[in-house]
Amino acid sequence: MTLLALGLNHETAPIALRERVAFAPETLALALRDLLSVEGVHEAVMLSTCNRTEIYAHTEDGQEDVVAHWLGRHHQLGTGLDGYLYQHTGADAAKHLFRVATGLDSLVLGEPQILGQVKEAWQVARSAGVMKTALDRLFQHTFSVAKRVRTDTRIGTHPVSVAFAGVRLAQQVFTDLREATVLLIGAGDTIELAARHLSDAKAKRLLVANRTLAHAQDLASRHGGYALALPDLDRHLAEADIVISATASREPILLRSSVEKALRARRQRPMFMLDLAVPRDIEASVRDLDDVYLYTVDDLDQVIAENRQSRREAADQAEAIIELQVAHFMGWWQGAGRQATITRMRGQSEQIRDETLQRARALLASGKDPAQALEFLAHNLTNKLLHAPSASLRQAALSGDTDLLRAAERLFDLATPENPDDAEPTSQA
Repeated sequence: MTLLALGLNHETAPIALRERVAFAPETLALALRDLLSVEGVHEAVMLSTCNRTEIYAHTEDGQEDVVAHWLGRHHQLGTGLDGYLYQHTGADAAKHLFRVATGLDSLVLGEPQILGQVKEAWQVARSAGVMKTALDRLFQHTFSVAKRVRTDTRIGTHPVSVAFAGVRLAQQVFTDLREATVLLIGAGDTIELAARHLSDAKAKRLLVANRTLAHAQDLASRHGGYALALPDLDRHLAEADIVISATASREPILLRSSVEKALRARRQRPMFMLDLAVPRDIEASVRDLDDVYLYTVDDLDQVIAENRQSRREAADQAEAIIELQVAHFMGWWQGAGRQATITRMRGQSEQIRDETLQRARALLASGKDPAQALEFLAHNLTNKLLHAPSASLRQAALSGDTDLLRAAERLFDLATPENPDDAEPTSQA
């Protein structure tokens, strides 16, 4: 059996491809069940965020490629993912997940939101019934590792998120946010964080638009803003100096035509637009308009670079913790594989026991002497249980396989005889 981690992220694939491979939350369970219908795939968990789409799977040895083929086929991309996917197996797969969950593989080093997203992916897989002992143990261990990294290092000191980086970028364009009207589209964690940072920066006015008006009202009320229903977005777009959007929509929410109309109403006063969603919320061609500064998550590198150096030492400490925990998990994983051998051995022995016992009972039922039936039971049971190991040891003795002979002595707790000839198995099985 193989532990597999496969996917693409902000470092290996452009946003145009990532948005095509992203899974909508409501489709994850169905997609997982479809993946498990592929021969050789026994368990799976899918993680889909704005920066990555990843599959963690438990597969038959040599069947790892079927997951990549399934992903391309599911999104109707054929071989379009070639060159963009990374693939890790065994200890490397466990290490990758640990690094993802602790924020070491994130666009913003050490960002805390990813752990919540990993937990959500785990919960979806559990609810869908596509996760068994191996992956459940891996993810439980992952949560423990993430907690230890947060506790034992300073990776979480002054947490920085994509939302924070976006607001910092907005401050570089609009020097004083106290003169800016900001429109937030969405009401999830990213927009919640953006609203908090904007409130701290004392933005002049905050508008919050969301498909569910009650969610927009809740968020706006906590940050002194004004809530909008999504259908009213176009009527208020011209009021916004800054637009930050992060929804789970599969289609663009802001079209080029709407932005053009807003620019005319603003008399060409510039707009700063930050699209933090994948798939994107703002039509890509909006970038071509005069007086619009449109950025996506892939444009935040410069702002984020300032944060990387300050967290590098803590990240190095986190990497050391992860290396140790990978070794611990792989010890369990390899032991679980050996446990399967023990289970098969016990099952085979119990089958022999049941068959022999049934024949002994038949002897008793036919009127045979009980002593005869007991002798038959003991003799046949011993011979059948020892037949396979005796044959293997006899062959080992003939071929000079001393390693197997020594292993048998340890396995059966046999004292080494003084006369080597006595080591030859005596069973006539």
